Amino acid sequence: MKLGLITSILDGMTLEEVIEFAAKQGLKCLEVACWPAGGAQRRYAGVSHIDAENLTEEKAAGIKNLCQEKGVEISSLAYYPNTMDPDLEKRKGYISHLYKLIDASAMLDVNMVTTFVGRDPKKSVSENLELVKEVWPPIVKYAEEKGVKIAIENCPMLFTEDEWPGGQNLMTTPDNWRKVFAIIDSPNFGINYDPSHFVWQQIDYIRPIYEFKDKIFHVHYKDIKVYQEKLADVGVMAVPLAYMSPKLPGLGDVDWGRYVSALTDIGYDGYTCIEVEDKAFEQSLEDAKKAVILSARYLRNFVI
Repeated sequence: MKLGLITSILDGMTLEEVIEFAAKQGLKCLEVACWPAGGAQRRYAGVSHIDAENLTEEKAAGIKNLCQEKGVEISSLAYYPNTMDPDLEKRKGYISHLYKLIDASAMLDVNMVTTFVGRDPKKSVSENLELVKEVWPPIVKYAEEKGVKIAIENCPMLFTEDEWPGGQNLMTTPDNWRKVFAIIDSPNFGINYDPSHFVWQQIDYIRPIYEFKDKIFHVHYKDIKVYQEKLADVGVMAVPLAYMSPKLPGLGDVDWGRYVSALTDIGYDGYTCIEVEDKAFEQSLEDAKKAVILSARYLRNFVI
C-alpha cells in the first residue's frame, strides 16, 4: 500500500509546493483536489491544485515529470460535489466539471477520479436510485472510454441543517452500495473507502471490506470521535456534528490495526490517503502540515 494525503488541507500551497512537502515527508502519493475556481464554500472544498479545465498536454507533461523526479504519484483527481443536486443548473455544472476531471485524469495517466455519487436530500433512497439511473450511466460510460476509474467515497454529507434529512451522497452504506452497483455494473465504478463515516453511522467498518474487495479502488485515512455523552443527549436523529467530530488517525474511535489488517487480508496494495478534517489543526497552514506529519507518523505503524 502507498501512503499519501488528499491535498485539500494544504490550501494556499501550489501543486509544486505540495509535491515537495509530500516528498520530504516520505509520502508516496497525492489525491489532488481539483475544484473549479470559486466552486464551493464549505470546509475543505473549493481547493484546486490542478486546473483540470485548462490542463494541456504540455502542462500535464510538466506535472508528470515533477512527480517522477520527486517520487510522488498522483493517486487520483478529487472533486466532491452533489452530482444529483435538485437544482438542475447546479447539477449540470457539477457534472460538467466531473467530465473535465475524467479528461485530465486520463491526460495525466492517473486514470482515477474520486468523488460522490450525490443525492437529493429531500427524496427517499428509492427515488434517488431512480436519479442514479438517469445521471450516472453516461458519466461511467465516458470514464470507461477514457480508461478512468471512478471511486465514490462513502461520506453521507449530512453535517449541516441544509443537508437534512438525507444528506448529499447516496453511497453511504453497504446496502446502498449493493443497490447502486446493481444499476452501475462497471469495472470502472467503485469505492473510495473511508472507515470513519461508518463509525458514527454505527456500521461495521471491517466486514464490508471483504464483501466489496473488488470494488475498493482508493482508501482514506480519517478518524472520528463519537462523544457518547452527547449522543445520549441528542440521539442519532440529530445533526451528526452534534455528537461526533473528525479527528486525526489514532485520535478517534477507528481501530487502525484491524482496518489495515483487513485491507492486507484482501490483498489491497493501492493508494491510501490521509484526510485531515480535525478542527484542532486548522488554525493555520503550519497546523495543517503538522496534522499531516503526525498522521503519517502514526500510520507508519501499519503502512510504509
